[in-house]
Amino acid sequence: MKHFIRLTDFTKEELLSVFDVADSLQKGEYADCLKGKTVVMFFPESSIRTRVTFEKGVYLLGGQTVLFPPETLDKKENIKDVIGYLNNWADAVVIRHRDIALLEKIAEYSSVPVINAMTDVNHPCEVLSDLYSLSKIRSDCLADKYLFCGRKCNIGLAWKELAEVMKLDFSQCCPKGYEMENVTVYNDIQSAVGGKNIICTDSLPKDVLADFAEYRITAEIMKAANEGALLNPCPPFFRGEEVSASAVDSEYFAGYEFKKHLLEVQQAILIYCMKQEGIIC
Repeated sequence: MKHFIRLTDFTKEELLSVFDVADSLQKGEYADCLKGKTVVMFFPESSIRTRVTFEKGVYLLGGQTVLFPPETLDKKENIKDVIGYLNNWADAVVIRHRDIALLEKIAEYSSVPVINAMTDVNHPCEVLSDLYSLSKIRSDCLADKYLFCGRKCNIGLAWKELAEVMKLDFSQCCPKGYEMENVTVYNDIQSAVGGKNIICTDSLPKDVLADFAEYRITAEIMKAANEGALLNPCPPFFRGEEVSASAVDSEYFAGYEFKKHLLEVQQAILIYCMKQEGIIC
């Protein structure tokens, strides 16, 4: 069964095939390919971008969505039984839940593709969409040098997964104690940004803001990056915290552009996985 839970479950060629599907979608192909299909989704009320684009994406392809809060999966009923019944009616399942182990357990029992819409340890749809969008505005995004400025978190770890599969030059900048494993880490922001093409950030919880006070990306710091460098703060971002207002208002900021193709990429992920299982042609 082809699920979409970790980017490292895929090869580079397979992820590029997802990009090919996204290209085809923009040419008007796959119209109504989900007609008569039902995608069961588990999303919290706080989800905006991912939920809207998944729901709209299924609708545009002619499918139906059935939405539940993720807490529905935390009830007493054995998850094997929950999914055993859903297998009768669902054609795919999209889940945003903190615990990736739960998604993996659901995938074990599911006879339809399970799509990870975010966990505490990764956010695969988000960063794959970012790379696809980047491929439309950079001549060779796979040759660019990527920097994640922030703590070990689901966004940084997802970029790490993507870098491993796509063989990206990827590093992290953070204070000591916040490092990801097996990644080149800089503890000085000026030297970290130097020579990089793509700078990514993620929002910070209140209890670590003080530790990251010297690691804020500003327009001035971005000047140390390569010519044409882009800043991609993962939403929701907060001016004055992980990024400065000057950076967001500068020519370096490409945050909106990075999310331009989130809908098509998430459609493409669904189509790719469902086609692999013969659920759609």
